Amino acid sequence: MSSSLSGRTVLVTGATSGIGYETARQLAEHGATVLLHGRTPEEAQAATDRLIATTGLAGARLRPIAADFVHLEQVESLAHTVVRDHPRLDVLVNNAAIAAPERHTLTADGNEISFQVNFLAHYLLTNLLEPALTSDLGGRVVNVSSALHRSGAIQWNDPQRVRRYSRLAAYAQSQLALTVFAADPRVTAVSVDPGVCETGLLPLYGHEGAPAAEGAQHVVRLCDPATEIVNGAYYDRSERVAPAPAATEDRTVKRLNKLADLLVGHTA
Repeated sequence: MSSSLSGRTVLVTGATSGIGYETARQLAEHGATVLLHGRTPEEAQAATDRLIATTGLAGARLRPIAADFVHLEQVESLAHTVVRDHPRLDVLVNNAAIAAPERHTLTADGNEISFQVNFLAHYLLTNLLEPALTSDLGGRVVNVSSALHRSGAIQWNDPQRVRRYSRLAAYAQSQLALTVFAADPRVTAVSVDPGVCETGLLPLYGHEGAPAAEGAQHVVRLCDPATEIVNGAYYDRSERVAPAPAATEDRTVKRLNKLADLLVGHTA
């Protein structure tokens, strides 16, 4: 990895465990200042303390921030805090994710929980961070997606899947939406499937996975300004491949933006 990450500021969501934690560690080790997001201030601080203790990194490189993505008002508060305290943000890594539960579950905002945590919260966060996200060469958003987006379909007339719920279908829908969002012309963004790794989401994929640090390497590579990207590109680990056809359709991108704006109560 080049030293081009040195001095850059990166926000990593879902950074208290798994690929997010390892991504934060690797970015900080390469000289970046990392805003390490957790669901609660206590979780974010604990992860930050653990990284400092195990790597010897200076605490100034790691800054804990918190918001529970189950509550969109917390996402808004987080975004406003980041814009205020870090007016220049070089990279946003939209990594936080949960497996859809066995039972159909709606958040207090009225959204199917995996659709909100995995996609809508990141959609809202990205839009609200626009004043801070640099438009300079190398600035970008990296969406940590999944190959399962290929089996997904966005239920336009029932995005909350009230009428027919399957946890795998709900999760795949959230990953497809996140992948489609990378093609939004308003942001410079890519999506990456970091591979099947030993994280809390492993049961969705199988019984064995690579170390989370290995998956994180593919995310960190795309954060590096030395890595040239094309807006909307999709990577299977380190290889650029075509995503699901719907992920790059202009009509789908516009339709998803309209739906997301409605569901998060935000006008982009």
